[in-house]
Amino acid sequence: MKTYMPSADVSTGLVLFPAFDWCISPSHPEREERLLYTKDQLIEEGLEDVPGIHFFNPELATDLDVERVHFCVPSARKLLTNSHYISTGGTIRAARAVMEKEVERSFAVVRPPGHHAMQTVFGDRGFCIVNIESVMVEYIRRHYGIRKIAIVDTDCHHGDGTQDIFYNDPDTLFISIHQDGRTLYPGTGHVYENGGPSAIGATVNIPLPPGTSEKGFDMVMERVVMPVLEEFQPELIINSAGQDNHYTDPITNMNFTAQGYARLTRQLKPDICVLEGGYSIEGALPYTNLGIVLSLAGMDTSHVLEPGYDPEDFRQNHRINNSIETSCNEALEMYRKRHQFAEKFKGQENVVERKQIFYDTTGFQVNQTRVYHLCPRCAGYTQLLAEGLDQHLHGFSIPFNACPSCQQKARDGFAKTKKERGIRLVLQDRVRDLVDEK
Repeated sequence: MKTYMPSADVSTGLVLFPAFDWCISPSHPEREERLLYTKDQLIEEGLEDVPGIHFFNPELATDLDVERVHFCVPSARKLLTNSHYISTGGTIRAARAVMEKEVERSFAVVRPPGHHAMQTVFGDRGFCIVNIESVMVEYIRRHYGIRKIAIVDTDCHHGDGTQDIFYNDPDTLFISIHQDGRTLYPGTGHVYENGGPSAIGATVNIPLPPGTSEKGFDMVMERVVMPVLEEFQPELIINSAGQDNHYTDPITNMNFTAQGYARLTRQLKPDICVLEGGYSIEGALPYTNLGIVLSLAGMDTSHVLEPGYDPEDFRQNHRINNSIETSCNEALEMYRKRHQFAEKFKGQENVVERKQIFYDTTGFQVNQTRVYHLCPRCAGYTQLLAEGLDQHLHGFSIPFNACPSCQQKARDGFAKTKKERGIRLVLQDRVRDLVDEK
């Protein structure tokens, strides 16, 4: 039933792209009709007619937009579909709307999602191929000169891809609130994952026990998220607004509600929201998305209630309360001791990190070695070697905040490396905004 709504107190832009022509499979959680009910709900509620709420069409991201962030093997063009370019372009359009002051806040309600896509991409993992938030972040930095950015990921699954991309960037604060990785894919996001050698403390993970409800998220926001944001002082706050913490979601085990999402959004006050997960197509997404939109716009959300919603159904027991309190305390302790933890890397020229990355959709594994080349003046540069099925990667990545010396070292390293058969050899230069390949 259509509800009367006054004007938005905060001008808000919406980019809606349901990607009705793309799905992993007809029965997969990330399927064609995932945003169908959301689209209908937003229209039924009359948001198109609310003064101060503006709808924008998505646009196409370019290969450079994608490869400014990712090393794609064999290439972005061969891995991505048109829907991925439009979903990514939708986040860019949402960012432009804010940065060019068309609106004060924006929400990219798009699919396919992206926060499991890492810096190296060999295929689809966790329903993601391109990390749409990360592409948007580097687009903003390139075109608008913003330096300090905070990404708060509220998806039920740990944002391992976003963490991977910005792990050694001290100018990107990544906070992830998620169901404990010991109980849910992708199995990461532990409190001790707190940043690379040049960015200790810039990654903050708060794993939560199954069954966490509104009270638990309120505790995390008040005790960890807001104090850390206040200390970091970002120029821009981005919310990876996954909605699979909802009590009706079919693939998670949490007890969050539309009212909880609305309250979280009001407290966080993100400049830009980007939809990530959320697979309760009828029971959650129409209500959670509506609650987020209205909160962004500074409007009343008291009427946004799921059928049969009763707050008494979502009371947490003492065991869950204590577990959440422990996670909050541990996350704050890791953050407060960041300078102490960083001491062990002083004087080192490089740090080597090895990990195995599993691509769950198609069932193969990539062995990756990342070498952080450290610098006392900047965050340094990164060298990546990854071995896939029959295709390998050797990449050099220069971050936007690299000093001239590190920029030159990375370019020299790329120039001196001999191209070998079966290996994609790439230089990703965010300072000059180019991708070079031998």
